[in-house]
Amino acid sequence: MKEINIKELNESAVSLFDKRWALITAGNESSWNTMTASWGALGELWNKDVCFCFIRPQRYTYEFTEKEDFFTLSFFGEEYRKALVYCGKNSGRDVDKASETGLTPKAVDGSMSFEEAEIVLVCKKLAFQDINPEGFIDRTVDSTCYPDKDYHRMYIGEIVKCYVK
Repeated sequence: MKEINIKELNESAVSLFDKRWALITAGNESSWNTMTASWGALGELWNKDVCFCFIRPQRYTYEFTEKEDFFTLSFFGEEYRKALVYCGKNSGRDVDKASETGLTPKAVDGSMSFEEAEIVLVCKKLAFQDINPEGFIDRTVDSTCYPDKDYHRMYIGEIVKCYVK
């Protein structure tokens, strides 16, 4: 993979999450987990290039993201859609996602990603905020996205490296 400045990435920030989805991965070579994310954003905050990603507390990846300083966002081509669906529907507590999907784990700058990824963003945690339903102006968000009241934690990560194939 080739390192580029995130500002040189020739992709729609909205489409990356909406169309491609991502694997959020945290941990190290001996212990890590990954999960699929289709909600997220890229932008600028606090004079830094950042990502916003969302993880529900019951997800296994949450535990790794909480204890690690870095995480990655990995984006894949359409041919990996089934693998991403699998990683979103199955818990790393119960299955080995890499062996079940054929994805190849790869250590990247203090975190983990995958050989097959086309874009990898290495992110350093800057802040988090738990989603509070009292803040919903559009009240339908609560009923449509959180029927079980399992609100996400939003992580803001500084994008410290961007790799592309």
